[in-house]
Amino acid sequence: MVGFNNIIGHEEIIRHLKNAIETEKVSHSYILTGDPGSGKKLLAGTYATALQCEEGGTEPCGKCESCKKAIGKNHPDIIMVSHEKPNTISIDEIRDQVVNDVSIKPYFSHYKIYIIADAELMTPQAQNALLKTIEEPPEYAVIMLLTSNADGLLPTIRSRCVRLDLKVVDDGLVKKYLMEHLQIPDYQADIDTSYAHGSIGKAKEAATSQEFADMTQNALKILKYADTMEVYELTDAIKNLTSEKQNISDYLDIFLFWFRDVLMFKATREIDNLVFKQEINYIKEQASKRSYENLEKILDALDKTKVRLRANVNTELALELLFLTIREK
Repeated sequence: MVGFNNIIGHEEIIRHLKNAIETEKVSHSYILTGDPGSGKKLLAGTYATALQCEEGGTEPCGKCESCKKAIGKNHPDIIMVSHEKPNTISIDEIRDQVVNDVSIKPYFSHYKIYIIADAELMTPQAQNALLKTIEEPPEYAVIMLLTSNADGLLPTIRSRCVRLDLKVVDDGLVKKYLMEHLQIPDYQADIDTSYAHGSIGKAKEAATSQEFADMTQNALKILKYADTMEVYELTDAIKNLTSEKQNISDYLDIFLFWFRDVLMFKATREIDNLVFKQEINYIKEQASKRSYENLEKILDALDKTKVRLRANVNTELALELLFLTIREK
């Protein structure tokens, strides 16, 4: 069932949107900004559905003709702006789908709503074309710009929109969602939640992705035995990681959680707050072998590796330097 009640977190934004419906103070233009997977599309879609709902409440009823069309993604008055090229939204696309279309009145709803995902991809010309519509919109128009980089929008656009910043969702809520809605076991939910950094979308992706499960197992194999691996085994491991270049950042996150766990257990001897609780025997062993200084060095080396990779340093070399630090006694 679609509805604000089913959205995890973002209470302030939901309050604002419901209040806008209730008081009939719906803005003509919004910017929803937040990290990928933070729930921008879900919030925008739910708001659009609620605005068009024939019941006229602050929650979509889910049963009327308008709600059914919105849920089925074929509502003629809720327009998802699309673009051909993956990294740009052109002036022609904005003209065709928004600027020239907005003068046509809604087909059977109170509003005509345009949702532009990845709005930062609009070229400056496309944004300028949209600006006139944002400045002088017909009374029924609502334009929602979804972005993970609000600074990619022109100041003139930003100053004319109501801006709603999506904050990260509390880890406890993310874990609860994974366990209750996706039936993810406790220990796996811990890993997925840590990886997600407060993003429900990212947590769902991790929880339902075989690739992420394989990656976690592969990372754990390296982490558990990095100290005792033969040099050739380590070289092979580095080569395998290098070949999975697109996943390196995720691997480094998993390594980071592991060594934080080791440090945390060394300092507190408590299991409750560990990400990898089910690997407690290995964590215990490493905590007893490694010094605080060594663990701090490894965590520092992980941060440096991320910086190096962002600066396009050779991946294999960056990983070799990291593993030298990990193997230091």
